[in-house]
Formats: sequence, structure tokens, C-alpha cells
Amino acid sequence: MMKKINSGFSSLGMSLIEIVIGILLLINPIGFTSGIIITFGIAMTIMGIAKIIMYFKTSAEEAAQKGSLATGIIFAVVGLFCTFRSDWFIATFPVITVLYGVLILMAGIVKIQKAVDMVRVRQNYWFVALISAILTLIFALLIIFNPFASTAVLWTFIGISLIVEAVMDVLTFIFSRKS
Repeated sequence: MMKKINSGFSSLGMSLIEIVIGILLLINPIGFTSGIIITFGIAMTIMGIAKIIMYFKTSAEEAAQKGSLATGIIFAVVGLFCTFRSDWFIATFPVITVLYGVLILMAGIVKIQKAVDMVRVRQNYWFVALISAILTLIFALLIIFNPFASTAVLWTFIGISLIVEAVMDVLTFIFSRKS
């Protein structure tokens, strides 16, 4: 029972994070995206440097087994690339968008499972979860087929879809607790 409650609250927390991200995407989609990429790059660079330092602080035998020098260099290179070439990711946005759409599509399929589970255990507000699943699938398909010409417009659409999807998830959480 406690695991189910904790899972519900973590889903609620994730939904609130999605709402915040959606709002930030609406305010400044390109800036927010660049900021995320640069932040990720800085974190990767720091992790890379830490792994390189660990490699030289570890005994030769242990270091050879862990491979942390190569991992550290790869992390640092990826991190520096993200930090100083975040514009590259914006330029390759259509590919990234399709991958994002596929992830959202998988999330929609999982939500269908939740809606069907709610019907099977006779919860009253199963239709909220079903609406959420359908909206998620629609948003995913729109993202995958990318009918938008502008990156900023598409990020705005993604921001709106995140907010709507998260609000539906919050409603699902609230109504599933009342059953």
C-alpha cells in the first residue's frame, strides 16, 4: 500500500515538473532549450574531469579494469561540445523532436494501460486517464509528423502539450485516490 502511495506522489511530482518545464518552454523555448543543453554539458564536463582524476588516483590494475580514463575523456568531450555548441542541437532539432515524439508515444501507450487497469478495478474516474492517454498519443503523433516549420513554434507546442498532459495526470492522480 505504501509503495502505491509513494508511486502516486512521485507521479504527481513529475507532473508538476512537466508543468514548470512547459511554462518555461512557452516563455522562451530556444533559450530554455539552450540552457538545458549547456547545463547538461557543464555537468558532463565535470563528471568527465572527475573520472579522469579518479583514473590517476586509482592503482594501475584497478584503473585498467574500470576504464575511467576513456569514459572521462568521452564525457568531457561530449560535455564541452554541448556547452560550446548548443546551437548544433537547435539546428538538428527535427531529429531530436522525432525521438521525443517516440518517447511521448510510449508514454501514451503506458497511459492506455493505466486507463484499462482503472476500468478493470472499477475505479470511477477511469475516463480521465483515458482522455490523458488519448491526448498524449495525439500530441506524440503531431510531434512525430512535425507539421511545424519553426523550431520555436514547435517548442511552444511541446510546452503546451506538456502542461495539458501533466494537468490531466494530476487530475488522474486526484480522481484515482477518490475511488
